[in-house]
Amino acid sequence: MYRPFFSSPIVARAQRIASGSHAKSHAGDNDNAPNPVDAHVGARLRMLRKLKSFSQEKLAQALGLTFQQVQKYERADNRIGASRLYQIAEALGVPVSYFFEGYGKPATRGPSYALAEDGEEGGIENIMGRGETLKLLSLYYQIKDEATRKQVLEMIRTLAKK
Repeated sequence: MYRPFFSSPIVARAQRIASGSHAKSHAGDNDNAPNPVDAHVGARLRMLRKLKSFSQEKLAQALGLTFQQVQKYERADNRIGASRLYQIAEALGVPVSYFFEGYGKPATRGPSYALAEDGEEGGIENIMGRGETLKLLSLYYQIKDEATRKQVLEMIRTLAKK
């Protein structure tokens, strides 16, 4: 049987939306919840922006946007298009693939006593989002001498055992 090219489910949904009869086709769809991929990309954007000591305003200016748009990208309120993601990656000096690293992998869990704060669930994903962690990493990688960096790391290991 001949099926025209335009009879795909995607085209059919687009036609329903265009005609205004876009009743949800999937039970449980939540229009308010961000797509998990968008949320992951937004979180990675926020973390990298902070690591690079970019304010939302500074990044927005580099991209020709408002800081509110950057906020919406980070919260996954707005999706980031492919060309915009490429522009963001260029501005922050990373490959586009950076924003997708770790997606779909189980979160690495650490000892909850060491990572929990104010009753939060512990885990590496929480600690990496904290400003203090990002500042520490940023300062650590500003140390040019590799031997000095290793000494700092050993000092931190020693202090952490106490």
